Amino acid sequence: MTKDVVALTQQMPSPWAVLAGLLAGGPDKLVDTAGEGAVVQLCDEQGRPLVSVEAPLLVQVEGEAERLLGATPPRVPYWWTEARATTGVPEAERLAGAFAARLASLSSGSAWPPEAARSVAVVESDGISVAPTPAAAQPAVDVLTPNVAVVIMDRPVVAMTAWLSDAFRAAAAAERGLQIVTPPGTVLSPAVLANMPDWPSRWVVQDQREGYYDGLSGAVLRWQEGMFATVVAPDATEDDPRTAVAASYQEVRETPQRQLALTFRTIHPADDRLVLGGALETVWRELTGAPPAGWGTAEPANLPWSPGRLTDVAFTRAPEPTWFVVVGGRERPGLATVRISRTKAGVEETVTMALGYGEGEQPPLDALPRVAEALVTRHRLQSMLVQLRKARRDLLVPPRFEGPGVPLAFVLGSEEVRGMPDDRARHTPLAAQPVRLGPKSRPAYYYPLPGDPSDLAGWADFERLMGHLKGS
Repeated sequence: MTKDVVALTQQMPSPWAVLAGLLAGGPDKLVDTAGEGAVVQLCDEQGRPLVSVEAPLLVQVEGEAERLLGATPPRVPYWWTEARATTGVPEAERLAGAFAARLASLSSGSAWPPEAARSVAVVESDGISVAPTPAAAQPAVDVLTPNVAVVIMDRPVVAMTAWLSDAFRAAAAAERGLQIVTPPGTVLSPAVLANMPDWPSRWVVQDQREGYYDGLSGAVLRWQEGMFATVVAPDATEDDPRTAVAASYQEVRETPQRQLALTFRTIHPADDRLVLGGALETVWRELTGAPPAGWGTAEPANLPWSPGRLTDVAFTRAPEPTWFVVVGGRERPGLATVRISRTKAGVEETVTMALGYGEGEQPPLDALPRVAEALVTRHRLQSMLVQLRKARRDLLVPPRFEGPGVPLAFVLGSEEVRGMPDDRARHTPLAAQPVRLGPKSRPAYYYPLPGDPSDLAGWADFERLMGHLKGS
């Protein structure tokens, strides 16, 4: 497994501290740069990277090191410096650990994981060589084939780090899938799940019984034709593929924990005075009593919540789309992903958000109509779906089956309602009639979906509603 090592320091690592860390490989070790100078690499004698070190990141949001590493960092703000050792080279792993240990010692901090950074001694690596390019061309990519880029990660949480974000972009540009390989105890951040491309991209989980399986579907996998692919039974047909499902994936664990999930879309006229992120902040305040804690263009979310700064970044990158991750405070686990793009209609924000609740905690379902009203009247809501799931309070995604959410409500914005013929939006086949939102001249509608929130039959009501609204 590739070793990622992180130094969490109270002080910004000085150039001298970084140099001392790099000298963990001895004075003759080759040094190179990548990513327009944002990544420094210790290389073997052929110039291939043994360890890649990313530029220090200032983290101003509490709880991110605990959420993603299970580590106790210095008080905020602190500096997060990440080093990634090349796969399968023990000397590279020790180099990364020694680098982080030296940096932590010189900059008043600690290193994660503690066992990887116990020594500051020089690591003997003369004569050691690593995989040739193109496999080592991307710091986050361990194996490259014509079909996929494979990233091997040994972390408690696979997060949408800058490393992984670069790997996603590089794989997409090369028209390859991206497959993330992890040990069985690893979980995914929802931010990674939100960005996972379609097949042949996968989350590949190592398993003692099956070898490998897909952490999101449970399908047993094998390495074949240059990628991890499903194992198909000899008597399988197109109608009945008979894909084997790993026993580990099927170990369902009943939980009293819940997640309240909201997916909504807003469209604003393109205007120099437009401030983005307001809709998300409104929802967060209504449901938790406080704004989000922080945001960033990767994980960890390192910046305090600021719609103005978020808007500046999005406008700087326009007309290219921009993706953000937004996190909540310690009191209420919350995470959202925001995708901002320019369309013919204006500036579109697509938000996927979840809040976690433990045993004895009740999601504020009575606040949902109020949330919908605020989005319709103040933020040009197009549509919103609200679901309740039996899933982990910390929002992390385990490599086993978790049931789908149950739809609680659907909201249709005024522009969508106005585009419908007749009076279709106001009259539905459901027992519970819609609630009008906004002014009478431009109504929007809130559709409460009947049924028990623990009953999957709610999806039948949702499908009936969608069929009605589409006129089918």
